[in-house]
Amino acid sequence: MLYDVIKADYLEGYKLKIEFENGYSGIVDLSQYPQKGGVFSKFSDLSFFRNFKVSKSLGTIVWNKEVDIAPETLYAKCEQITSANG
Repeated sequence: MLYDVIKADYLEGYKLKIEFENGYSGIVDLSQYPQKGGVFSKFSDLSFFRNFKVSKSLGTIVWNKEVDIAPETLYAKCEQITSANG
Protein backbone atom coordinates (compact mmCIF):
# COMPACT_ATOMS: atom_id res chain seq x y z
CA MET A 1 0.00 0.00 0.00
CA LEU A 2 1.26 3.45 -0.88
CA TYR A 3 0.79 6.24 1.66
CA ASP A 4 1.37 9.89 0.86
CA VAL A 5 3.54 12.16 2.97
CA ILE A 6 1.33 14.82 4.58
CA LYS A 7 3.86 16.56 6.83
CA ALA A 8 7.63 16.80 7.15
CA ASP A 9 9.85 18.71 9.53
CA TYR A 10 13.61 19.17 9.49
CA LEU A 11 15.28 17.88 12.67
CA GLU A 12 19.08 17.98 12.27
CA GLY A 13 21.76 16.86 9.85
CA TYR A 14 19.96 14.71 7.31
CA LYS A 15 17.11 13.67 9.60
CA LEU A 16 13.48 14.48 8.89
CA LYS A 17 10.37 13.77 10.90
CA ILE A 18 7.72 12.56 8.47
CA GLU A 19 4.01 11.92 8.87
CA PHE A 20 2.04 9.80 6.41
CA GLU A 21 -1.65 9.91 5.56
CA ASN A 22 -2.35 6.69 7.49
CA GLY A 23 -1.11 8.29 10.72
CA TYR A 24 2.28 6.56 10.73
CA SER A 25 5.10 8.91 11.61
CA GLY A 26 8.76 8.62 12.31
CA ILE A 27 12.26 9.77 11.58
CA VAL A 28 14.04 9.23 8.28
CA ASP A 29 17.82 9.54 8.10
CA LEU A 30 18.90 10.45 4.56
CA SER A 31 22.59 10.94 5.38
CA GLN A 32 23.63 8.33 2.79
CA TYR A 33 21.94 10.15 -0.08
CA PRO A 34 24.63 12.75 -0.94
CA GLN A 35 27.02 9.88 -1.73
CA LYS A 36 24.52 8.35 -4.19
CA GLY A 37 25.49 11.04 -6.69
CA GLY A 38 23.33 12.28 -9.52
CA VAL A 39 20.56 14.61 -8.38
CA PHE A 40 21.20 13.58 -4.77
CA SER A 41 24.68 15.15 -4.86
CA LYS A 42 22.80 18.44 -4.30
CA PHE A 43 22.17 17.21 -0.74
CA SER A 44 25.87 17.84 0.00
CA ASP A 45 24.76 21.43 0.49
CA LEU A 46 22.86 21.18 3.77
CA SER A 47 21.07 24.46 3.13
CA PHE A 48 19.66 22.91 -0.08
CA PHE A 49 18.62 19.79 1.87
CA ARG A 50 16.81 21.81 4.54
CA ASN A 51 14.84 23.68 1.88
CA PHE A 52 12.14 21.11 1.04
CA LYS A 53 8.37 21.17 0.72
CA VAL A 54 5.65 18.54 0.85
CA SER A 55 4.05 18.24 -2.58
CA LYS A 56 0.39 17.33 -2.23
CA SER A 57 0.20 16.44 -5.92
CA LEU A 58 3.16 14.02 -5.70
CA GLY A 59 2.47 12.87 -2.14
CA THR A 60 6.08 13.22 -1.12
CA ILE A 61 8.86 15.65 -0.28
CA VAL A 62 10.44 17.73 -3.04
CA TRP A 63 13.52 19.90 -3.09
CA ASN A 64 13.37 22.95 -5.35
CA LYS A 65 11.14 21.08 -7.85
CA GLU A 66 14.28 19.17 -8.86
CA VAL A 67 14.68 16.29 -6.43
CA ASP A 68 12.17 14.00 -4.78
CA ILE A 69 12.17 10.66 -3.04
CA ALA A 70 9.33 8.20 -3.59
CA PRO A 71 6.93 8.07 -0.63
CA GLU A 72 7.22 4.28 -0.42
CA THR A 73 11.00 4.65 -0.03
CA LEU A 74 10.53 7.18 2.77
CA TYR A 75 7.97 4.91 4.42
CA ALA A 76 10.36 1.95 4.31
CA LYS A 77 13.22 4.04 5.78
CA CYS A 78 11.03 5.59 8.47
CA GLU A 79 11.86 4.59 12.05
CA GLN A 80 8.60 4.91 13.95
CA ILE A 81 8.43 7.27 16.85
CA THR A 82 7.18 5.52 19.94
CA SER A 83 5.06 7.46 22.36
CA ALA A 84 5.87 7.76 26.05
CA ASN A 85 2.63 5.90 26.76
CA GLY A 86 3.58 2.81 24.88
